[in-house]
Amino acid sequence: MSPWMLLGVMAAAGLATYLIRLSFIAVEGKVRLPAWFRTALQFVPAAMLSALIAPDLLMRDGQLAIGLDNARLIAGVVAIVIAARTRSIGWTIAGGMATLLVLETLI
Repeated sequence: MSPWMLLGVMAAAGLATYLIRLSFIAVEGKVRLPAWFRTALQFVPAAMLSALIAPDLLMRDGQLAIGLDNARLIAGVVAIVIAARTRSIGWTIAGGMATLLVLETLI
């Protein structure tokens, strides 16, 4: 792929993203969204985060890896427990990363 084609694809993707985001900002206050749609929008961040994280925790080398030899899965579970207990982003990240580093060293 030539550098100019790559630049064009990046510019088109950036413009598309900008227009999609602008559409929600532009209609704010002008269009009344249905209650079911507003309720569904509350779950979008959690669904997106889950969709980004779950494959990294559950897959290794293209295969489903659910077991004690999967350090990322164990560290993810530890991070979930820490998050549920402390409600602290900092402790969740620190605990999950510390667990991952220890397990990666051991496994």
